[in-house]
Amino acid sequence: MSEIGKSIRIERIMDRNSRNMVIIPMDHGISDGPIKGVINIADSINKVADGGANAVLMQKGMIKHGHRGYGHDVGLIVHISASTSLGPDPNNKVQVCSVEEVMKMGADAVSIHVNVGSETEADQLQKFGKVAEDCNNWGIPLLAMMYPRGKKVTNPHDPVMVAHAARVGAELGADVVKTVYTGDIDSFKDVVEGCPVPVVIAGGPKTETDEEFLEMIRGAIDAGSRGVAIGRNVFQHKEPTKITRAITEIVHKHRTVEEALEILK
Repeated sequence: MSEIGKSIRIERIMDRNSRNMVIIPMDHGISDGPIKGVINIADSINKVADGGANAVLMQKGMIKHGHRGYGHDVGLIVHISASTSLGPDPNNKVQVCSVEEVMKMGADAVSIHVNVGSETEADQLQKFGKVAEDCNNWGIPLLAMMYPRGKKVTNPHDPVMVAHAARVGAELGADVVKTVYTGDIDSFKDVVEGCPVPVVIAGGPKTETDEEFLEMIRGAIDAGSRGVAIGRNVFQHKEPTKITRAITEIVHKHRTVEEALEILK
């Protein structure tokens, strides 16, 4: 029965026609504080939902301040990992919510963050294994944010390291893996091919231009990515609804960058 539950819930965070996902993470308040775009989280959710986002991702305490009850419906993913930029080691992600708690909130999926290569990697992987077990028992999809970060990681976009991090996510039971884009189609194809579950890309630092941003997404889709999980480049955009719509046109309808840019005019 748990597999049925996963199948039903994952339909709520993806497009049924393209089978791809446009997820907007809004969990940045815990790491960076009340930054632009997540101060009024209800307004931000409404804007990206209007743009066609499939799901938003947030920490448990923010759900009561903004999710659902108005506008377009949008899937809910609860992030159960946390650290702050004020802590001694921001790469040390701790678990702050249980899968059972997520289920009680009515969420459609669970999200966990693991920094592969960090000094606390062993503890993070152990928690990941337990969370994956709980997700299987409850029948709820697990999205794993898998990033190569640590002393041995000189380039966090190195294709070999990104592929390794993504594979770890699949090996430990993730249903969807989020990781960084390696910078070009050919190298990211290797990441996707080495990961037997759907891969979505993170947005990374805020980009200089909309064209640069959308080209990254187009490249990832061409490489086999199943979508995006992008926060700052969306909720801090001057037109969050329009940029979300431009992303969905690429992810779900395979539009060109030029066609997507027309939406922003």
